[in-house]
Amino acid sequence: MILQALKGYYDRCKEDLAPEGFENKGIDYLIVIDSEGKFIGIDETGELIGKKEVAKKFIVPRSETRSGSKSYATAFLLWDHIGYVLGLAKKTDEKTPKQNATFKEKIFNLPDSIKQDEGVSAIVKFYQSSGDFNKAVERAKEIKCAERPIPPYVSFRLQSSPFEIIPNREAVKNFVVNNLSTNTFFDDDSGNAVVEGICLITGEHGKIKRTHGKTFISADANSLISFQKNCGYDSYGKEQGYNAPIIESTEFAYTTALNTLLKTPTQNMNIGGTKVLCWSEKATQFESDFRAIFSEPPKDDPSAGVFDVKSLFKSIENGAYVENEGTIKFYILGLSQGGGKRICVRFWKTGTVSEFAENIRQHFEDTAIIKPPPPREPVYYSLKQMLKYAAVLDDEKNIPPNIAGDFMRSILDGMPYPETLLQLVVRRVKSNPQDKKNGVIPERAALIKAYLNRYIRFHINQNEKELKMALDTGQTKDYQYGRLFAVLEKIQEEAGNTGIRERYYGAACGAPVTVFPTLMRLNKHHLAKVGKEKGTGRVIYFEQLIGEIVDHFGDFATHLNLHEQGKFAIGYYHQQRDLWTSKKDKENNLQGEKENG
Repeated sequence: MILQALKGYYDRCKEDLAPEGFENKGIDYLIVIDSEGKFIGIDETGELIGKKEVAKKFIVPRSETRSGSKSYATAFLLWDHIGYVLGLAKKTDEKTPKQNATFKEKIFNLPDSIKQDEGVSAIVKFYQSSGDFNKAVERAKEIKCAERPIPPYVSFRLQSSPFEIIPNREAVKNFVVNNLSTNTFFDDDSGNAVVEGICLITGEHGKIKRTHGKTFISADANSLISFQKNCGYDSYGKEQGYNAPIIESTEFAYTTALNTLLKTPTQNMNIGGTKVLCWSEKATQFESDFRAIFSEPPKDDPSAGVFDVKSLFKSIENGAYVENEGTIKFYILGLSQGGGKRICVRFWKTGTVSEFAENIRQHFEDTAIIKPPPPREPVYYSLKQMLKYAAVLDDEKNIPPNIAGDFMRSILDGMPYPETLLQLVVRRVKSNPQDKKNGVIPERAALIKAYLNRYIRFHINQNEKELKMALDTGQTKDYQYGRLFAVLEKIQEEAGNTGIRERYYGAACGAPVTVFPTLMRLNKHHLAKVGKEKGTGRVIYFEQLIGEIVDHFGDFATHLNLHEQGKFAIGYYHQQRDLWTSKKDKENNLQGEKENG
């Protein structure tokens, strides 16, 4: 199903994608030669996009799969990395001259029909002239072409054709296309017999692709479909790709589609180490909205993306997605690094635009919580923002590998969030509460509230009340314990003391009976100090507030389970926001809720 959907995406976009036998590749340097092969200079194609230099992309003959100890024996047609083209490398080893020899041999062995082309003929002459080749090597060393962390790709252009590279000349393109059916050019030197069969994806008959093209989701993981040779993965005498027959045209289509999605910023994002790709059966607005809804906002504009979420809510309300795009199929693919160079499929979701839109809308409703108004806090949190604050040291690199995928699946399916997510967040809240960046911050409170509400919603036998965005005085006793702790902390702060959260939060959250009796006794002394500093009116306010909270429960519980600890955290957070928020901010929050609906 995944490969069929990728093939469908290629068929939908093939007018804008590289044709079969070619690929759209960033070429870093162009060696400029004249028609006689004389070296003229080296052009750098890179353009500064943001803070990153990006090589200009050209349509070139498709690269071939290289692996193993003899990877140097495979070269690309008229372009390759600098080790093959000029025999240079950041750290030259015994393979580098072999790579260059392979590249030149491939060019010299081309049939006379293509070597008659002016551009190809010029490259042949360039390599036949040791003087011009050496000039190019020296110039490449001067401008430090080979010093890049990743070997740069290099090709050629004629001095007379500043806007056309030689691999893109008509004679080269015709040569590649004419060799697609016989595959005499693209076959490797494995000596394997040609195998034909029925394609698993399309049902068409054709030549089966033995090794599939690379699709890089990271520097290491680059293979969605692969069978390790002679390692127990062969069956019925079949090796590698012959175990899952996919004909060459289909293999090209799905790998081109996957590589295109991986390079299209509006259709992919990285969440907790999982690369998430999205596309629809037909072109839709939701296809571009999807990433904007979930992606991380810029640091200098934390409210970026709010417009996209608001548009989503409005589109659901006015039926725009349902009427215009609702029945169109939508695909979401989550990929991460598996073992070695293999790609692991974390999740695969198919549905209609309207189904996914509704489930995403519900997620943002569930995670809505009272917080400081923008610009201090964004109206909506991205997945990465919330997951980051569930991870150790607030570092997204520490997000457990399965969490991001499970969380994303829960959102897209409209189902309860994984319990491991609640465990992570509650542990983070209790781990280092004295740090202002830790404790029950808005991102964690939003996750806990959303998890508990979904749990309550889907476990209909439990007679529980869902948590609100802000303070709810009618909640259960575990929530009231959290409220009480926030009030006692506030009293101590106004009395000039600090540290209650650092010393007691973890114990109060896990076993209230071990902490609260002591805190209530000490509270009398703190209230006396508050009275001296701020008058009896303030003391009466706190006494009445404590009385209202305590009326909701009898004795203190001996133990709170994980869900009850989550409610404790939300009660603490809600009451803290109510106590620490100024009247003006409360009015702003109320106005913001009305505007963002």
